[in-house]
Amino acid sequence: MHKDFVQALTNDDIEGIKSFPKTDVHSHVMFSTRRNNVERWLGHSLAKPPSKMDGLEGMLTYVGDILIPHIRNQHGFELIADSAVNDAIMDGIVVLEMSFDIRIAEYYTDGLQPFYAYIQNLVEKCRPKIDLRPELGLSRKCADDANIVKLMYHAIDSGLFHSIDLYSHQDACPPEAVKSLYTEAGKRGMKLKAHVGEFGGAEEIRRTVEILGLDEVQHGIAAIESEEVMKWLADNNIQLNVCPTSNVMLRAVQDIDSHPIRVLFDNGVPVTINTDDLMIFDQTVSDEYRNLYQAGVFSAEELDSIRRSSLRSVR
Repeated sequence: MHKDFVQALTNDDIEGIKSFPKTDVHSHVMFSTRRNNVERWLGHSLAKPPSKMDGLEGMLTYVGDILIPHIRNQHGFELIADSAVNDAIMDGIVVLEMSFDIRIAEYYTDGLQPFYAYIQNLVEKCRPKIDLRPELGLSRKCADDANIVKLMYHAIDSGLFHSIDLYSHQDACPPEAVKSLYTEAGKRGMKLKAHVGEFGGAEEIRRTVEILGLDEVQHGIAAIESEEVMKWLADNNIQLNVCPTSNVMLRAVQDIDSHPIRVLFDNGVPVTINTDDLMIFDQTVSDEYRNLYQAGVFSAEELDSIRRSSLRSVR
């Protein structure tokens, strides 16, 4: 146990919390930097998201109305990605698994290679300070788009991406629809992740893990609905990459004080603490550790244990 990290939490020393190594393994690149970085680039302010939104649909409405019109282009993407890595470094993140939605490739008019080259250059440029592990992202809404799926297979074959993730509305496509993609990614040695169980459905978490052969689940907090599913996750060492503030702002959880990460932890389910979308939820990993401690969800020693376990899981 690192006494100084425990001390930083108990003393409410945010700079001290930032100084200790941490991971962020649940981050979406297009919304992964602070909003004020984008505002400085644009030269004007952007409306803040509501403190509580109507689930994923509410967040997508905010994103579509306020953020996307300004950042949906190559220049906006690259500015955000560069800023996101700097934000992570300043927060003490030493391993960053950041998801690059395959649709971003469409911002590059000269094809996939410039897109890959930018990501590879970003990895190399920041390597002395942070281990950036690019993640390949697919929206469930695009799972039946033949052109998008073709791009996904090409990206898997590139060898650039360390992991794969599936997100957006859970009911937009069943896990069976992307099984072949995940099989191919697994053959390439990629870590397999998917968003499931953010808003409900403990059994769907287990079903998705089994069908896709997942190594980790993004969110997965609905597992608390079933002691049997929590035991299964624990027994199979399936890690849940949790984003507390995101869960609260999207009304999946009432408040931080009652966040189900406590129940998951008590039932032996491996958990990590992450940002999700810093541009929207405005909480760094260090902020999330601090929030959970101040809300009394975990002791400082327990949070240090989660931090150290997170570091071991990415070795």
